Amino acid sequence: MNAEAVISLAQNGVFTTLTVAGPLLLLALGVGLAVSIFQATTQIQEQTLAFIPKIVAVLVGVVVMGPWMLSRLISYSTEIFQNLTRFVG
Repeated sequence: MNAEAVISLAQNGVFTTLTVAGPLLLLALGVGLAVSIFQATTQIQEQTLAFIPKIVAVLVGVVVMGPWMLSRLISYSTEIFQNLTRFVG
């Protein structure tokens, strides 16, 4: 296994990780921003008010985007296992 194969493998792994985790992180970011604006305008400084909506939004995101995320991870894992002889031999 040469350096290009290792770099390609790492690059595909990072890209798959960002592709799968990115939408959930952006969803949590958006909900957190909206809750922070709400807290700033109403001057409510309750920590659970910022935490609970993010958890709910991410759980809803996992339910909605779960099949797509799982298919991406399965296709990446299948690709790794199919090329295992190229990496190990």
